[in-house]
Amino acid sequence: QVQLVESGGGLVQAGGSLRLSCAASGSIFNIYTMGWYRQAPGNERELVATITSGGTTNYADFVKGRFTISRDDSKKSVFLQMNSLKPEDTAVYYCNANYRGTNYFNYWGQGTQVTVSS
Repeated sequence: QVQLVESGGGLVQAGGSLRLSCAASGSIFNIYTMGWYRQAPGNERELVATITSGGTTNYADFVKGRFTISRDDSKKSVFLQMNSLKPEDTAVYYCNANYRGTNYFNYWGQGTQVTVSS
């Protein structure tokens, strides 16, 4: 079992930056692929970025060059540095932990609101 708690959301002007953090507890952390997803009102949840246990990253096209995902396994944490924010980045951002091996595990945090004003 993994519990995920996001922090770092808030209100920022367009062009500004925010850094989201996700702290995990409860189980082995370094085996999980960690990810950030977001959901805007009326929209489906969408992938923002992922980072594997080996450090391989993947980004949605709409954040490439602006957002950076990283992880610190010693702190059981994953981060999302968001630069050059746009109003369309406004959404609830969710942390995800995923493991596909002999068993399948998938966990979500409660989300943190990011609002970008124009």
